[in-house]
Amino acid sequence: MKKLILMILALFCSQITTYSEQIHFDNEVYELKFSAIAPNTGGYGNEYYKNSENVADWTKMVGVYYYPNENNPVKYAQNFDTTVENTDNSVLLKLIENKKSDKAVISFLVNGCENSKKFFEYDVYKFEKHPTKGMVVSKYASKHYFTDESEITAIAQDIKENNDKYLEMLIMSPVPSVIEKDINY
Repeated sequence: MKKLILMILALFCSQITTYSEQIHFDNEVYELKFSAIAPNTGGYGNEYYKNSENVADWTKMVGVYYYPNENNPVKYAQNFDTTVENTDNSVLLKLIENKKSDKAVISFLVNGCENSKKFFEYDVYKFEKHPTKGMVVSKYASKHYFTDESEITAIAQDIKENNDKYLEMLIMSPVPSVIEKDINY
């Protein structure tokens, strides 16, 4: 009986640890609310959202994606850049490559609409080697909703003023641990 209670307690504690996983970015706390294995890559994707937000409804998020079979982050980023540039609703802002350290960062905008609300999604991705095998991609994203032209101008100005800041913040951020457990809440 004592063993059973200890096993249940250990399982409960591991659940609390997993679900309380947090990332601090830009003076905000993001909680792990989604984690799943990606069938195409065999790696995990973890997504962190602000406390009151989730996968279906968010304004800011941080993602960590593990690609165990990708070994060239700079080449991957270059291909990603080509995809962004060839997508009708996307605009490339900046691509920075560091071939010596085998890292790259990219920032871009995506124009979208959900629930009849128009928005720009600002994305910054960092591509780098995983400490043991493959590649890890870190992501920061924010959605900026708008209803008229004056709001678009303000959004564009804000993103222009802060793009280098977010690129640098992501570059300087350590590689977060990848949580290899399915979580969806």
